[in-house]
Formats: sequence, C-alpha cells, structure tokens
Amino acid sequence: MSRSEKRAYLNKIKERYLKATKKEKSIILNEFCLVCGYNKKYAIRILNKSDNSYKTKRKVGRKSIYDSEEFITALKDIWINTDYICSKRLKQAIPLWLPFYEKTFNCLSDKTKNDLLKISPSAIDRILKRFRVYNRKGLSGTKPGTLLKNQIPIRENNWDIDRPGFMEADTVAHCGTSLYGDFIWSLTMTDIHTGWSENRAVWNKGGIGVLNKITDIESRLPFELKGFDCDNGSEFLNQHLLRYFTDNGKNTKFTRSRPNKKNDNAHVEQKNWTQVRNLLGYERLDDETLVDKINSLYSEEWSLYNNYFRPSQKLIKKIKINSKYTRKYDIPKTPYLRVMESEYVSNENKEILKKTFESLNPFELKSSIDRKLKDIFKNVKVTPNVRQRI
Repeated sequence: MSRSEKRAYLNKIKERYLKATKKEKSIILNEFCLVCGYNKKYAIRILNKSDNSYKTKRKVGRKSIYDSEEFITALKDIWINTDYICSKRLKQAIPLWLPFYEKTFNCLSDKTKNDLLKISPSAIDRILKRFRVYNRKGLSGTKPGTLLKNQIPIRENNWDIDRPGFMEADTVAHCGTSLYGDFIWSLTMTDIHTGWSENRAVWNKGGIGVLNKITDIESRLPFELKGFDCDNGSEFLNQHLLRYFTDNGKNTKFTRSRPNKKNDNAHVEQKNWTQVRNLLGYERLDDETLVDKINSLYSEEWSLYNNYFRPSQKLIKKIKINSKYTRKYDIPKTPYLRVMESEYVSNENKEILKKTFESLNPFELKSSIDRKLKDIFKNVKVTPNVRQRI
C-alpha cells in the first residue's frame, strides 16, 4: 500500500473514528492496523491528531538569512576552489577571494557580498554540511636510516620559532596499495613559524635526488633556511644531506625527530593531506616521465595557490584540564601574510612577494592546476576511491 493511499485511507476513517464509541474505536483501530501494517500505539497517535500526521513539520527557529541561491552558489564556489578548507579558514579566505570571484564569474549583489563577509564559521558548516566528503588513508613508506643516527642530533625541544627559516621535512609515497617496485615520492618542506610550504616530486627518494629537490626549494624560499628537521627515513639520514648542511659552512641546524613519534614533526605531517594527498590522491604513480610534470605543478601554480591564498591556523597554547586538552588557535592567515608581517624578512624579498601577489588570480591558478592534473592523470589507471566528488 503506497504512502498516498495510506493518507487517503486515514482521512476517510479519521472522522468516523473520533465520533465512535470505545467498542467501535477498537474495531476501526484493528482494521486500520491490519490494512496499513501499523503498530497499534502509532495508529492511535495519528488517528487522534488534530492535523494530518503526514504533513511535513515546520522547521523550528528563526528563518535563515543565508538561503538565497546566489549566496550558496558563491560560497560553494569559493569553498571548492580553496580545496574544501575548514570553515574557520574559509571565513578568513572569503575577503581574499571575493574580489577575484566577481572578475572570474559574475557580479554579486551588495547583500550577498555583505553576507559572505559577515557569515560565521558555524553558519558556514551548517550550509556546507550536505556537500562534505569522506576520504581514505594511505600507506607509510618510512624506512629507518641507522648509519648516521649518532651524528644527527634529536630535536628534543621546540626551536625558537619567533622567526621564519626553521623547516620540517617529510616524504609521501605514491605507491597505490603496494610499496613494491619503483614509483614517485613527494617531498614536503614546511616552515614552522609562517606555514610556508613547498613540494617536489622525486623518483624513488634516493639520497642525491632528495638533496637536489631540497636545494631547489631552498633557492626559492623568501627567507634563509636556518634549521632542517626530518624523520628517521633513509632519504634524510645519509652522507649527502649531512655534508650539505655541515661541510659547506652553512649556518643550518640539522636535526631529526624521535623514532616512531610523528608529533615531533607535526607541522609537516599535517601537510601530507592538504599539500599532497588532496592534490594527487592515492593512485600509484610509477611512470618516471611524470616527475617533471608534477614538479612543474608543485613549483609553480601549487606553491602560489597554497602560500598566497589558503589561510592556515597556528596553535597558540594547549592546556590540560584533568584528562582533557583545551587548545587555542590564532586567527587563520595565509603564509604570505605571515611572511610579510615578520621583521626577519628583508624588505627586498617582501617587495618581490608583494609584486607576485598583485599579479595573481586564485581562480585562474585553480583552473591551471586542474588542467595540469588532467594531463598528469590521463594515462594513470585510477582505482575506485571512497571520496565522493560534488
């Protein structure tokens, strides 16, 4: 029996049921439960209701002020183009992206622009909840390097991170479901103070290959590299890297984390998703010709997109109360803004960064990123993924 038929049957017998005697009500109720398949308590409840029980309940609370199609479309477009960042970061990204939105898409009404600028992170979460996606995790490819552990000290305490230049490094395997054989790795370096991050692709993470990418990243940083902290992988604990940081008169501290303690390198570990997996996914990339294409993407559009237009949060303090931790974060800012605010970055470098920023459009960068990704993945066999695209 369909829902509409049940509704029609209910409307027919309801008036008769309300006027019937107790004995007659029992007969009508038994017949209603038999025909519609209802539980007796539920049937009594809907027969005694003064209104139609099938009527949709009115939403409780005040009417939403963010319900226009133009507003939701604009918010969703900015969120998608920022690669689905969280609501607190998106709140700070909206004023940065909004001028470029009108240049790239279409003009917005004054009300929509004002609503986008004043919306709270919690309201953003409520609106975007239906569009959220789920993701899977990958494999860890860290193999310990034991030969130089006694020569490279463990960083037991946090560095003095009131200035840029102290960076953490990590690698991510693009191995698919198996670590066997040759494939591409991604190297990520993240500055602790500003959040400035750079990525490079390397074939098989050999010591010399990783060193070449580190020197390439260092040459493009807007500040001097003062400290290099890594995990205990063999791609880092080798003579090539040790000589580079110690034998060339460099003033760079070379340290490593404690074995099996991922939180020692938390700043770069959290970038494995936002900087690498969110871009290249979990597919197996075992074609060496893709290394140059990925590096072109990493060093150009991806670096500009993340460092200039995607705000990040920093943990200010963490307090333990009984068995629970309370964490306080600062206002999200882009790495570019944090570098510009630092007194330890030269004015010449700041002027270069400012000119670069003024020449960019984040929506054009995102379009260029998507085009390069299509070129990279056109010959890659994509496996089914639990991640659902909008």
